[in-house]
Amino acid sequence: MTIRFDDRVAIVTGAGGGLGRQHALALGRRGAKVVVNDFGGARDGSGGSATPAEQVAAEIIAAGGEAMAAACSVTDVDGVQAMVEAAKAHWDRIDILVNNAGVLRDKTFAKMTLDDFRFVLDVHLMGAAICSKAVWETMREQAYGRIVMTTSSSGLYGNFGQANYGAAKMGLVGLMQTLAIEGAKYDIRVNCLAPTAATRMTEDLGGLDLDALRPELVTPGLIHLCSENAPTRAILTAGAGGFEVANITLTQGIHESGADAAEQIAARWAEVIDREGEIVPDGGAAQGILEMTKAARAKGAN
Repeated sequence: MTIRFDDRVAIVTGAGGGLGRQHALALGRRGAKVVVNDFGGARDGSGGSATPAEQVAAEIIAAGGEAMAAACSVTDVDGVQAMVEAAKAHWDRIDILVNNAGVLRDKTFAKMTLDDFRFVLDVHLMGAAICSKAVWETMREQAYGRIVMTTSSSGLYGNFGQANYGAAKMGLVGLMQTLAIEGAKYDIRVNCLAPTAATRMTEDLGGLDLDALRPELVTPGLIHLCSENAPTRAILTAGAGGFEVANITLTQGIHESGADAAEQIAARWAEVIDREGEIVPDGGAAQGILEMTKAARAKGAN
């Protein structure tokens, strides 16, 4: 069955180019009414222009779709709220939010200023929180919503020179986990997309197969995460036509509570990290439950 978004309203942030543009165009082609948000700044967040958002909105309209442009920064609480209110006034609802906006200020941690660290977190993490908060009550009232956070392998696994970016991207996974739990009874499904694509964010990397890493090859994953039958709490990785799921797991580990517990952890480290029987927890309580269960067993054995 073809995935369609007729009568659905989508907001895509950072949609003036790259991945966001492809996401917005694809949603528009599939019937969604699209708010194209882009601050129009440089890769490091400096500057600003309404032109990129306006151009993508015009592309959607020229193709027979419906769209409006919004040039506010995702860090601007009042601007984001005005964008949401304008969309609701025009189309009466908000069904989909794609938190895609981002910036880069890469340096090694030794050379990175705290201002650069904070700014990247503000755009990626706080920007996603601000946009999600702005649509949250509407989605609860509708008893329907789809939110996608854009995470990264740099957050999931680390990457040299990207302490700020990696911290922000892993923070988005934590935000997704909790919003998915809180939104479940309202059919608000929240997921993460971790893309690999050749965009201006990756233009400094050499040796890339630009054709294989076209941004549009990531977008089918985004379409699924925005759809009626979307999963929730998934971390979908995507690039070059490949789609995988990353999981945060918990090993069975060991139990040690004696005076030499630290030494036993060191001695039994291979058991601590043994992945046999590892689980993907349903929530944060799983860690405590596992640990208390092992403590009870140890007590019973004594």
